[in-house]
This record gives sequence, structure tokens and C-alpha cells, in this order.
Amino acid sequence: MRPVRFLVPGTTGRFRCGGLLVELQTARLLRRIATVEVVTYRQREADHPFLSDLLAAEPLPSPRPGQPPDEAPLWIVSWGFDVPKLLRRLHGRPVAYHAHSSGYGFDLPPGVPVLAVSRNTLGYWGDRAPRNPLFLVPNALEPQWLVRGARPGTPAAAALAAERDGQRRPIDVLVQQRKNSAYVLEQLVPALRARGLRVEVQSGWVEDLVDLFNRACVVLYDSADYWRGRGVSEGFGLPPLEALACGCVVFSSLNHALADTLDPGRLGHQIGCGSLAADLERIEAAVAQPDAWRAEPKDLDAVLEACSEAALQQRWQTALQVIDRYWSQRSEGEPALQAPSPRQLRWRSRRQQLSQRLRLRRS
Repeated sequence: MRPVRFLVPGTTGRFRCGGLLVELQTARLLRRIATVEVVTYRQREADHPFLSDLLAAEPLPSPRPGQPPDEAPLWIVSWGFDVPKLLRRLHGRPVAYHAHSSGYGFDLPPGVPVLAVSRNTLGYWGDRAPRNPLFLVPNALEPQWLVRGARPGTPAAAALAAERDGQRRPIDVLVQQRKNSAYVLEQLVPALRARGLRVEVQSGWVEDLVDLFNRACVVLYDSADYWRGRGVSEGFGLPPLEALACGCVVFSSLNHALADTLDPGRLGHQIGCGSLAADLERIEAAVAQPDAWRAEPKDLDAVLEACSEAALQQRWQTALQVIDRYWSQRSEGEPALQAPSPRQLRWRSRRQQLSQRLRLRRS
């Protein structure tokens, strides 16, 4: 398998965010099956090669009909608005797009493989780039969530129950401030506190998120307004899954990729469900009797297993093998399929409609 290079703008300072952590985790995961490098392109760093230096040092691979394919590295781009520019710089080299959020508005060149982190994103590119190779590789939960998460029936849950001597979790309702809606922060949180519930609004850095979630009974996550205001999608939605792995009852919006896993009424529950009074009633009930509101263990176990590093490593290995063969064929001169543009399709449809009308008039 050819070497793999993950392109990120930088790994420190202002570049640290959820998307970066996912890319670095994926790079670490793939080191078990391939040679992997993390390459930066905006910020030079001592621990990572820089894109401009590599492009200057490595000539473009050239098609060689009838010759064995070369082992040029596969470049993986992912950083939202930077993707079109990076693809232009990498033109002529094996490349794939690791697609998190959708809605950025750009189109992909013919033949660029898409590694989608959710079915929502997969469907977006299945519509926008139907002839490009498409793969589904959801983000992996870090092992700590599966090992230390105190969901019912796990050793972690038994240990915490013994430590608390049967007392309920100390946080009734946990809200992470980032991405949550004004409705949750400005209406729901004060109303819940007025009813006597212990509500914690978390902001800033937390050293041990697993411990924080293990101490919460209910978690609220409402990112619909956040992403609608930015015009792009919730790429995967790890926080609700992390909360479920810790045995929390999750009330969440169902926008974009959250709908992949949060089957309402089974794995999670919809937030902002019609009225403030309805939300207050349901959240109070979940705090009072969390077992009645938690996900069914068999349903939750299936979702968590699908997001485990072992499962995702297998998905990535299969996808990379197909992409490796695909780029080998391209290096031998095989052209990429191209999908007709929406304008061409609309024109074709109008022509067909006109032809049908003319036939009807003649008959």
C-alpha cells in the first residue's frame, strides 16, 4: 500500500480544534496499516514536513502506459475552505478528500475519491460527485470512552456506583457551551435551574472529559443553530456519542450527521421538541428516572462497536486498498469518469420534454 500523507494547516495554537484532533487520531490509527505522515501547509513545525518543501523536492508522477505503477504517496485533504486550493496544488498526484462537514459550495475534480465521515456527508457527495469513488469511514471514538465510560452493565459503571454508594450522579444536566443554541443557554438552562435541577454549563478546557460525562445524568446538545448560521453541516457529532458511551441520557438536535446515529426515542431524544414546557417535563423525567430514558444496551453497543478503532481500522484498510488500486489504474493512463453538470442535465431534461410534446402533437 502506498504511503499516506494527511494535510493539516498546523497542529498547534489556533489550529487546534475538533477537526484537527480527528485527523491526528485517524493518522495514528492508520499507522497500524500503512506508512503515514502528517504534513502542514500554513504553519511550519519542527515535528512535521511542510507541503511546499515536499512539492519542490518531489517531481510529479507521470503516466506510464504498460509500466508498473509507481508508489507515489496518497495525499489526504480535509480542511473545509482550503480544499479547492490544496487540490489545485496537488493536481497530478494521488489525492483523496476526507470529508467532514458539507455545504462549502465547491465541486470536486473528476475522480477525486471521497472518504465521508457520515452518511449525511456521503449522500451530499453522492449527489454532487456521483462518479467519484465514495467511501464511508465514520470517526472513531477514542478507546477511553469505551473502556472508562460508565454506561450500565460495564465495570466502570459498577465501580462508580460503589464509589457513590448508590447516590445519583452529581450533575443533573450537563451543557457544553460551545455550539449549543441560545435557546438552550438562555431559556432552557435558567428554567431547569429554577426547578431545582443541578445544571453545569461547561466552557473552556477540560482535562478529563470522560470523568465529566460520567458525573452527568443528562446531556443537552443543540448544534442546529450553530451550523445553520455558518452555512455548513455538523460533520459527525462526537459529543452525543461520547455522552452515550458514559451512560448519559442525551437530548440533542437531529441536524445533519447527528441523524446518522441518534434515532429519536431510541438512542437519544430531540431537544427543542415543540415547546419549552415539553422540554422541561421530559428532562425532569429523565433526571428522576434515567434508566427509563437511556438507550437500549443492545442498540447502543451496536453503535459504539461500529465507531470503535478496530472497526474503523478495517473500514479504512478496505477503502485505502481500493483507492490504491484506483490511482494505480490512473497512473497507467485510465481516465476518470465524469458526471454531467446540473446545467447539462437540466438541458437534457428540457429537450426530452420538448421531444415528447412534439411526438404527441404528431400522433
